[in-house]
Amino acid sequence: MNARLKPFDSPVAAKSLKHIIAAGNALKESTLPLATQELVRIRASQINGCAGCLDMHTKEAAHAGESAVRINLVATWREATVFTDAERAALELTEQGTRIADAAGGVPDEVWANAAKYYDDDQLAALVCAIAVINTFNRLNVIVQQPAGDYQVGMHG
Repeated sequence: MNARLKPFDSPVAAKSLKHIIAAGNALKESTLPLATQELVRIRASQINGCAGCLDMHTKEAAHAGESAVRINLVATWREATVFTDAERAALELTEQGTRIADAAGGVPDEVWANAAKYYDDDQLAALVCAIAVINTFNRLNVIVQQPAGDYQVGMHG
């Protein structure tokens, strides 16, 4: 399978992607736990059907020490016993933020309030940005039909 378009071969797309990548990299400086960031990226990518991002973030999570059990149970986080209440709140916010079109009023207040019980304002800002950035990458990869399977840990910086 080949991608419809190679974004880095397009000067306009490459310039845009440089900024989106920088936005994602800024999250490394936040106090939002890296494990939470990867769980969020995995869950949004599952919802959006983004094989490229799933390939990347499951491998990055494993490399960072995340267990195979937790990685494999992200899609069923509500029933799985391996996630903390804080992680559950982040995953719920991720689902609601990713499925905005499915909810007429956007993210419900109770979902936001639950996340705010576990994360301070800076962490909430990082969480919202992580959700927004991964959704951007998901949409780009799904539109161009980016193939998956060849990602190597760290290959995109």
